[in-house]
Amino acid sequence: MQRQTTIAKKSDVSNKTWYLVDAKDLPIGRIASEVAMILMGKNKSNYTPNLDCGDYVVVINAKHVKFSGKKLTDKKYYNVSGYNGGLRTRTAQEMLDNYPEELFRRTVWGMLPKGPLGRQMLRKLYVYAEDKHNQEAQKPIAYTPRYLGGNK
Repeated sequence: MQRQTTIAKKSDVSNKTWYLVDAKDLPIGRIASEVAMILMGKNKSNYTPNLDCGDYVVVINAKHVKFSGKKLTDKKYYNVSGYNGGLRTRTAQEMLDNYPEELFRRTVWGMLPKGPLGRQMLRKLYVYAEDKHNQEAQKPIAYTPRYLGGNK
């Protein structure tokens, strides 16, 4: 009997489902890692590293995520404009107050593969600061994180 790894083709991964993740009062790193796994498709049996096998994810309540320790004051986020003196530094507290969607998107991007495939996966992520979202028509399935005992 020959053992062979099954490699999925683009035609095999055409069915994409939508998940709704409520990030309220959850640690940002833990929830972002699960969202990254869904976007990559690692929760499916036909995962292939060189294909976009993942599903769509809608994250609500991004403004209410939690940080552990002193990360709200000590963690820094950097932007560089390219000009001399164009470095802008923001703390995690500033990002959470003013740009919660960007904060969550950056956290998930750090856990995805870099390059064209990772950018394609990141396009399937929709982040909203509060509990209202524009994806009701897609009928997303509520997702409970694994470390809370859901969606095994």
